[in-house]
Amino acid sequence: MVFACSDSRVCPSHVLDFQPGEAFMVRNIANMVPPYDKVKYAGVGAAIEYAVLHLKVENIVVIGHSACGGIKGLMSFPDGGPTSTDFIEDWVKICLPAKHKVLAEHGDKPFPEQCAHCEKEAVNVSLANLLTYPFVRDGLVKKTLALKGGYYDFIKGTFELWGLEFGLSPPLSVKDVATILHWKL
Repeated sequence: MVFACSDSRVCPSHVLDFQPGEAFMVRNIANMVPPYDKVKYAGVGAAIEYAVLHLKVENIVVIGHSACGGIKGLMSFPDGGPTSTDFIEDWVKICLPAKHKVLAEHGDKPFPEQCAHCEKEAVNVSLANLLTYPFVRDGLVKKTLALKGGYYDFIKGTFELWGLEFGLSPPLSVKDVATILHWKL
């Protein structure tokens, strides 16, 4: 299963040389995976559930990319108060922990560099959000599923792939995951 951005410059089938039927894809603004929520994010949850429980995917890969407009928006939008869009700001705020971490660690850097750091850190937030899905956690515990992060720099023509190690124990809340990864919610 692959989570990728809606941006047409970063087609995962092209970047990863997939043939039709080789990967189950979910594409959205800034390739974000929201935390488990049966009401608010039912569409994404249904895709993950179908891929894990019915297709029996062995990997879930979240791929970020260079020059992401969604991440630029996340870094630009104010954290609180009214929004100027109907959907976009609320969606990208899924990765507010990434923004807060980047500002804490790279707040003195130029805005484009902050965005570049956030493009990768938002992938890690999405990977952590996958842990809030009980069927994903179950697959990780049983070692039938693995989570990986990726980053495609289409300007340099490079692709990075990484995994995150999570010590799995009883079910974790989003707050527990944030505490483990030292994120500010």
